[in-house]
Amino acid sequence: MERTLLSVLILLLIYPGAGWASKKKDVDAAVMKGSYSEAVKAAARGEASAQFKIGEMYRNGYGGPQDYREAEKWYRLAAGQGYADAQFMIAVMYHLGQGVTEDFQEALKWYRLAAAQGIAKAQFNLGLMHQSGKGIAEDYAEAAKWYRLSAAQGEARAQTSLCFLYQTGQGVVQDGAEALKWCRLAAAQGDGDAQFMLGLMYHLGQGIAQDITKALKWYRLGAAQGNARAQFNLGAMYQFGKGVAVDYAEAAKWYRLSAAQGEARAQTSLGLLYQNGQGVTLDNAEAMKWYRLAAVKGEGNAQLNLGRMYHQGRGVAKDDVRAHMWFNLSAGSGNADGAENRDLIAERLTSKQVELAQKMARACQQNGFNECDLPLK
Repeated sequence: MERTLLSVLILLLIYPGAGWASKKKDVDAAVMKGSYSEAVKAAARGEASAQFKIGEMYRNGYGGPQDYREAEKWYRLAAGQGYADAQFMIAVMYHLGQGVTEDFQEALKWYRLAAAQGIAKAQFNLGLMHQSGKGIAEDYAEAAKWYRLSAAQGEARAQTSLCFLYQTGQGVVQDGAEALKWCRLAAAQGDGDAQFMLGLMYHLGQGIAQDITKALKWYRLGAAQGNARAQFNLGAMYQFGKGVAVDYAEAAKWYRLSAAQGEARAQTSLGLLYQNGQGVTLDNAEAMKWYRLAAVKGEGNAQLNLGRMYHQGRGVAKDDVRAHMWFNLSAGSGNADGAENRDLIAERLTSKQVELAQKMARACQQNGFNECDLPLK
């Protein structure tokens, strides 16, 4: 647990939900209730704000069915007049392919126009595109520039992203204190990723004195919001008794929530609890289920454990050839125990069996782990 490295930040496009427009100060409440005719009259007079409102009505389905194409038409009219919010929405629609063909170049164009007018969400999304290399060459320094502008306006996800860049030294000089500053700001706003990262900083003593109690506090806050990595780390704290009494049932609870979101490490850990009957009823079949889900994601420990289950015949018929295959795949994932077990079990197999196991491992890997359980040939 102590050796856990900072996970890659999950970057999400800021996409206004259905309630976003209704919160804007310049939106007429009557229009948002569906008074289409009132907005049309204003739009006909060339009022960009009215054109934008009609676009919002179509995008959110106010007073009628949702219609992205019609929304894009009205947004474009307003955007053409320099209306910043409409420019941002045109960018989002090109980014996501809503009402238009997905086009990252067009998205960049409109994000830049909106960002230049100070729209914080556009600045964040522009930074995201530079960081992820969507429609443009990957450029962390440029990403940091736009994140900083957005973060200065209080945009939590931009603050979290800046925290990540300072923590990893990408596009900026690595600075733990600066990372801590931005993560604290975002975490205080309830950003789950920032809460997880802040918990990890306290856990590992990165940029701040190690404090397991504060690590637990921030993991719990992030986990309560559904952050899968916070849920996994919280589960591990309960499993290994870090800052809390060992509680396998509580560990299983948090691992299950994280595993349900596809977190491979949580799937592996939950499988192990089922294999050992810790906090849950011993169930080898359930353990195999979770190990498989993690193994196909390339999780080396899950692949190792699958190999052991096949070797021992737990939850599955004993099969040393398939055990060799999973040990080999685990070794390929960088797991030293996988390599050791592969070599040990190879001594019990014939040369033809080893050749078959290697062939199976190659086929499994080449097909994205989709053919790992085919019958032996």
